[in-house]
Amino acid sequence: MTLEVVTGKEATIHFDAGKCIHSRTCVLSHPDVFVPNVVGAWIHPDAQPVEELIRIGQNCPSGAITVVRIAASPTAFADSNQPPLVNTVRVRENGPLAVEAELQIQGQPQANPRATLCRCGQSQNKPYCDGSHVAAGFVASGEPATASFEALAVRNGPLKVLPQPNGPLRLTGNLEVVSGTGRTCNKVTDTWLCRCGHSQNKPYCDGSHKAAGFVAV
Repeated sequence: MTLEVVTGKEATIHFDAGKCIHSRTCVLSHPDVFVPNVVGAWIHPDAQPVEELIRIGQNCPSGAITVVRIAASPTAFADSNQPPLVNTVRVRENGPLAVEAELQIQGQPQANPRATLCRCGQSQNKPYCDGSHVAAGFVASGEPATASFEALAVRNGPLKVLPQPNGPLRLTGNLEVVSGTGRTCNKVTDTWLCRCGHSQNKPYCDGSHKAAGFVAV
C-alpha cells in the first residue's frame, strides 16, 4: 500500500508514495509537517495552518501530496487540487517532465493537476517517473532552445496526455513548455515529447525510439 492518509484538526493530507519522486520540496520547506526517517507518525498536519498545507500540496511537482480542507470556507480553496491558470510542462534537468494542468492521462481524468512523467525511458511505472533516471545516469538539459511561437488564446483547460505504444507522449491542449529556470520555451496545443531518452531534440520526440527498440505501453 503506497497511500497514506493523515487527518489533522483542519485538513487531511494524502501521500502517495508511488508517485513521489523525492524532490524534497515538502521536507525542506516544512520539516515540521514532514519528518522522514523516524519511528511512527511522520506526517503532522497540525504543524502548519491549513492555507500553508494547501500550498505544500500545490508545490509538490509529482502530485504525490494532496491536501483537503476539512471545513472549507466560501472564500478559500477546499483543497490543493485546483487547476492552474496556465498549463505548463516543466523540463527538469536530468529528470522528468513535470506537468501541471487539468489532466487526463491515458483517457482518465486526474483528481490531482500535477504529475511527473518519465523521459529517461527507465521507469518501471510508466508513464510516471519513479526516480530511475538517477540510477540510470540520465543526462538531458533542462534548458531547451526557445522555439518560435505565438500566444495562446486560452492558457488553461483540459490537457490530454496520451502515451503512444513504444513511442512518445502526445500532449493535446493548451500548454506552455517551461525550462528548469522558468523560461517559456514554447507554446503549443499539440506536441510529441520524448519518453525513450534517446531523442537528439529533447524534450521533443525525433523518432529515435524506433532505432532504440523502445518498448512501453
